Amino acid sequence: MPPQAFAQRALHVETPLLQHRQLSAAGGREVWLKLDNLQPSGSFKLRGIGLLCQRAVAAGATHLVCPSGGNAGFAAAVAGVALGVRTTVVVPSTTAAAVVEAIAAIGATVVVHGAVWDDANGHAQRLCAQPGAVCIPPFDHPAIWDGNATLIDEAVRQLARMQDAADSTHGSFDAVVCSVGGGGLLCGVLEGLHRNGLAQVPVVAVETAGAASYAAALAAGAPVRLDAITSVASSLGARQVAQAAVDWRLRHDISSVVVTDADAVEACLRFAADLRMLVEPACGAALAVAYRDLPVLQRFRRPLFIVCGGIGVDLATLASLQQRFDL
Repeated sequence: MPPQAFAQRALHVETPLLQHRQLSAAGGREVWLKLDNLQPSGSFKLRGIGLLCQRAVAAGATHLVCPSGGNAGFAAAVAGVALGVRTTVVVPSTTAAAVVEAIAAIGATVVVHGAVWDDANGHAQRLCAQPGAVCIPPFDHPAIWDGNATLIDEAVRQLARMQDAADSTHGSFDAVVCSVGGGGLLCGVLEGLHRNGLAQVPVVAVETAGAASYAAALAAGAPVRLDAITSVASSLGARQVAQAAVDWRLRHDISSVVVTDADAVEACLRFAADLRMLVEPACGAALAVAYRDLPVLQRFRRPLFIVCGGIGVDLATLASLQQRFDL
């Protein structure tokens, strides 16, 4: 199928929306899960990255270059292969070998450059000086936020269908809980809420200690650069969040929550037992709010949790983290 045909439809799929029965019963509220870990890329990233890649190809790009050692890079690889264009993912040397192998296995070119993401990003920018090459950033782009907003579009439609089928009068979700790293998911969630007439629905933005660049930005009133990322939730490892994520705080009810690595890992383990699915600690950060029944949830009756997923997890990794934190 030619690339133009793919440009007419989304690369992401509609993911399930379901109620977490155990957490709902334990907390006396309806806890809803949007399972974006079931995207073809293993994370929500395909929504925004996929849309940006589509628009780039439609505008004439013949080479997609993504500086990312994680889920954004894998999503760009999935999108590039589907669109039939050359795709290069530039990763730092700290990227796990399994992630490098996963990206290469689907047909993208992987270039290892530098010790940190900044080094990889610099090399990606140089590659983009070539004719036809376009840089695909991991999170900071309006098209990425636009694509990620489809997550809320879907959830609104799905819940409405469930209500119609059950003749329910409960209404929509009254909060959205999501992990935040660079801010791409957060900005998408907020855009989705506003374009669906849900500007009054609060958002709980969750990070782990050691990767809390959003909390630091809110405290400073502007994005600040962390000295280092020390959390095991490496997918949240943006040393500086997007300016747009900070700007949203001026016009939306956003609560910033920081949990420990142990909280996030424990949530991953409990989620695996409950739903029989593996997710990264970056995703476990948001789930920890429910599993630990944190005070921020007390005012909500129907919170929606974004299960953002992630490819950097397997049984051995979770077992190692379980042992490390003595869980």
